[in-house]
Amino acid sequence: MSIATNLNEDLKNAMKEHNKTALNVIRSLKSALTNEKVALGHDLSDDEELTVISREVKQVKESIAEFKDGGRDDLVAEQEEQLAVLSKYAPKQMSKEEIDKVVEETISEVGASAMSDFGKVMGAIMPKVKGKADGNEVNQSVKAHLS
Repeated sequence: MSIATNLNEDLKNAMKEHNKTALNVIRSLKSALTNEKVALGHDLSDDEELTVISREVKQVKESIAEFKDGGRDDLVAEQEEQLAVLSKYAPKQMSKEEIDKVVEETISEVGASAMSDFGKVMGAIMPKVKGKADGNEVNQSVKAHLS
């Protein structure tokens, strides 16, 4: 079942259940997908859809961090509810161990040995983990393995 079909079904269910948070998140996500489709000028591939969803998840996570820093616990709770709904559509995230394994394999593939090879390693890893791992976690893992 495609993401668009899932979103439409979940939108109907959210309307029936009067779940305003889910309704707003699904509408926002549908809008983001439509905007991306218009911007690219073609129907989105699965990878492109996942990229849009990952971008939305990242924005919500950044909002949560900002609201925590600002002491706005009321808004943190609201954003966490939205994140829970969005996470349903996001690809499964890799564990720290899985990220470390990919980092180790990529370091040996590109022959990296020092921190000066950081850019080369990151350039080789990111396409492999796109949408499946947070860039900051990958960044930290690469730094830990190269230092």
